[in-house]
Amino acid sequence: MFVNAVKAPEILEEEFTTPVTVLPEEASFEILFLQENFVGFKEALAFKESQGKYSAVNTLGYLGKYQFGETTLERFRIYNTHQFLKNPELQERAFVALCKVNKWILRKDIRRSVGKIINGIEITESGILAAAHLSGAGNVKKYLRSGGNYNFSDAYGATIELYMKKFAGYDVSEITADRLAKV
Repeated sequence: MFVNAVKAPEILEEEFTTPVTVLPEEASFEILFLQENFVGFKEALAFKESQGKYSAVNTLGYLGKYQFGETTLERFRIYNTHQFLKNPELQERAFVALCKVNKWILRKDIRRSVGKIINGIEITESGILAAAHLSGAGNVKKYLRSGGNYNFSDAYGATIELYMKKFAGYDVSEITADRLAKV
């Protein structure tokens, strides 16, 4: 899917820092300049997570374009990780479903926090959803409710605040909160 070019997301201006392994059959890809909508959000997040490669597996075993953990996949009844890595459509559906679940879990925090400034970062809905993808919705709740005193960091050093900042300002309104979202 191609979109009209408007600007390069800030995330594309940085070096990719999370090590990944890409299977040899991975097709090359082009980086598109994306709009600040859900497509732009998911593609910018995918680039940060895996350089947009569906077959990526990082050193901790996180899988695919969006770097899913096995327990997250199991929540969506996806048990065959080899098939998951070979199925771009399934990965896209899983990402949308996870966003819907996270939006439902964080719905009250989104309502209370969007527009506030925490540690110099304007809180946006897309930043919250990106941070939830990184650290889980529970850790984002702790961050928001502590006023930024709790700032989860993953094994590669990425923090909730980094994701809040880098993925702020995308229009993710097309994602509906759904605690029972399915793939």
